[in-house]
Amino acid sequence: MNKERKLIIAGNWKMNKTVAEALDLVRGLKIELATVKEVDIVVCPPFTALSEVSKAILESKNIRLGAQNMSENNMGAYTGEIAAGMLKEFSVRYVILGHSERRQYQKESDALIAKKAAAVHAASLKPIVCVGETLAEREGNLMEKVLDTQVRGSLAGLTKEQMAETIVAYEPVWAIGTGKTATTQQAQDAHAFIRGVIAKMFDDSVAKKVRIQYGGSVKPSNARELMGQPDVDGALVGGAALEARSFADIIKNSI
Repeated sequence: MNKERKLIIAGNWKMNKTVAEALDLVRGLKIELATVKEVDIVVCPPFTALSEVSKAILESKNIRLGAQNMSENNMGAYTGEIAAGMLKEFSVRYVILGHSERRQYQKESDALIAKKAAAVHAASLKPIVCVGETLAEREGNLMEKVLDTQVRGSLAGLTKEQMAETIVAYEPVWAIGTGKTATTQQAQDAHAFIRGVIAKMFDDSVAKKVRIQYGGSVKPSNARELMGQPDVDGALVGGAALEARSFADIIKNSI
């Protein structure tokens, strides 16, 4: 953990929670996290719950709203897509882009993610850009090659100012929802490598500002050790974010 960079911990609820369930969860989080100021806290419900969750956290001083995806287009004939202007109506501040599940199931490319990142910044929102290798790629000693390609491709075209306001989430695909977690050293090594690529793309001062989250079976029990690493600046939490106590405990254990 670097004291210059404030921790950012985001809960990606994925395709879970009805509106009623989402409100129950966020009410619990407001109680559990009422006094936490040291961490930027983000909740990312499905699109259907954004409106009600936004109202529920309106008076919260420390919980911000994120979306799980966004179109690269501002409006038009794009059935099923959601534009930045629509998200802003609900006071969304952050947008997850290029999650491994979207890369896998929706075949999202680095080039598309770069277009989306540019659109997020154009709307004065903050992207959380996900990168990470599969188990086969790691076992084939391709981690650095994959991360280099994804980071360069997914962040292409951003200005230094935009990059400094971009969050990168390293999510080893082999550790998502599997219960497997990268060792603390594996997480640190990957984060340091990503920061090095950003330094080459932009410069050292930008790389030092960028917050890099770890996302891969983060739990209350491993949060403190992971967040204690010099290049780990937070977490993108999946399953453990679906229950107020476990998500709150991850945050509290990170401070």
